[in-house]
Amino acid sequence: MWNTNEVKRRRRPAARRAQADNATEWVREELGFPADALQAQVLGTASKRGLLNCTRQWGKSTVTAAKAVHQAWSTAESLTLVVSPSARQSGEFLRKAGGFLRRLGIRPKGDGDNAMSLELPNKSRIVGLPENEATIRGFSAVALILVDEAARVSDELYMAIRPMLAVSGGALWMMSTPYGRRGFFHEAWAHGGGEWERIKAPATECPRIPREFLEEERRTMGERRFRQEYLCEFDDAASAVFDSRLVEEAISGDVEELAIE
Repeated sequence: MWNTNEVKRRRRPAARRAQADNATEWVREELGFPADALQAQVLGTASKRGLLNCTRQWGKSTVTAAKAVHQAWSTAESLTLVVSPSARQSGEFLRKAGGFLRRLGIRPKGDGDNAMSLELPNKSRIVGLPENEATIRGFSAVALILVDEAARVSDELYMAIRPMLAVSGGALWMMSTPYGRRGFFHEAWAHGGGEWERIKAPATECPRIPREFLEEERRTMGERRFRQEYLCEFDDAASAVFDSRLVEEAISGDVEELAIE
């Protein structure tokens, strides 16, 4: 008589390989992450450029950690970089990725070169980087760059990481809650063009956030802050003298040259 548990165990590696092309299904089955519809879109898309504009507590770090693990597991010797505003945030991201690796039966270990890193048995790596433009240069052949809390990462750092994709043809995904109408994240969302896949995830569409909590937050923090933190709206800072939209509309390129006699 067949031992069904033994049969399942023997077939498991093959099953994993078959699921690898379907990232959403692979993450659900192998990592035990029950992605909702929007999270499944982030996991399953083939877009090389993506923007995730999401509410606080939506689970963006968790779903993108799952995306990083799928990339590393399914593509041997690949390199995924995770950029965050601080070392603490990058470390937290790698902690979540390490937890997913344990579910695959992989004991997380560093790559021996980077303080915040994970290396898989297939030689793929996930490396976490804090915001420091001066020290991140030198990475090449990058398969995937994930920019966490992108609205709070500097434009200088963003410009420093983009060339890392020049030869590899790798993917760039940026995720954040809005932080005013400024910086590269807002620019890409508002004016970035058709190469970007845009996914918006407000709290009102997140089944994990109770409506009663949102009403309490609206009363506590006020409408402007609430719409930014939970409704994914880019708004001017409270201290701004003029609405940035009015300033943009007032700017014209039709300026006559002033003759000086």
